[in-house]
Amino acid sequence: MTFRSEFSYETRPVRVVFRPGAAVTATPGEAARLGLRRLLVVCGSRGEAVARAVADALGDACAGVHAEARMHVPVEDADRAVAAVRAAGADGCVAVGGGSAIGLGKAIALRTGLPLIAVPSTYSGSEMTPVWGLTDHGTKRTGRDPVVQPRSVVYDPRLTLSLPVPLTVTSGVNALAHAVEALYAPDTSPLVSVMAEEGVRAMAEALPRLAADPQNLDARSRALYAAWLCGSCLGSTTMGLHHKLCHVLGGTYGLPHAQTHTVVLPHALAHNAPAAPQALTVLCRALDTDNAPRALWDLAARLGAPRSLAELGLRESDLAPAADRVAGEPYANPREVTAEGVRSVLRAAYDGGPPVTP
Repeated sequence: MTFRSEFSYETRPVRVVFRPGAAVTATPGEAARLGLRRLLVVCGSRGEAVARAVADALGDACAGVHAEARMHVPVEDADRAVAAVRAAGADGCVAVGGGSAIGLGKAIALRTGLPLIAVPSTYSGSEMTPVWGLTDHGTKRTGRDPVVQPRSVVYDPRLTLSLPVPLTVTSGVNALAHAVEALYAPDTSPLVSVMAEEGVRAMAEALPRLAADPQNLDARSRALYAAWLCGSCLGSTTMGLHHKLCHVLGGTYGLPHAQTHTVVLPHALAHNAPAAPQALTVLCRALDTDNAPRALWDLAARLGAPRSLAELGLRESDLAPAADRVAGEPYANPREVTAEGVRSVLRAAYDGGPPVTP
């Protein structure tokens, strides 16, 4: 592979603790290390039991549990969470759960400047990025701000043992999407390439093992390690067409986040492949294939993941307006973004057949 001789790379201040049982045993110590004495724990309804265990471990340092996180972080949810933080007199937050919970924690940090500790229970990777997202009246806005980067991330593979196999698979492919787009981002670097290749290889190896044995803690640890790497890639680079498509499909049309990434990724990669030969070389090596888009599609299919946007509830009549919205906003992508090109990606993802590289 040709060495990229001109690049910039910025490290971000985050401490990572990775071990089974760390959610309960390490989180209080991380709070104390940051000098935090009154933390609001935020989570979604599905992860409330785990969040309350973390809250109990915090003891007197816990100011309460706010279990109202939802997908795509509706702005009204952020308003309520900020009000809860202020009412509790909190000096920080602990977000326990997947991308929705961590996203809500980031919204709080964005509005208040309070430090955030993340305890992820899925493979979304949001915990490793300064990227925030809010959905307001059907439009998902995203941005970058160092204030939302979690100060500490506590990875506990045991938290992912209860993640159902279908969500395990789609959450893992969501993580893969971060590494894929980082490889052809305009601000990629040799270090990002190394992390992306290792992350893709580790996740692609872990997911079949998890589908066969969901209680395999070693495989869960491997997948969480992969999510950490892929999330770090997302945090260090600018995302392209794939992520923009998923933000529109989720924020405007209400499609589920991880499942949408899983369906769209092979088709978005196939579309961009002619303009990203070096990225394809890395991906083919990591996936041990000569056709990376097809390998990703095959992986999802083999593990029983959804393969079409129609399955997820998108209507055929939504394809054209969604494509126009995605094409109407400028963002970096290795191949020129046109309404016609976006429509072709959406059509392929809607139909759900094998990806076709131009």
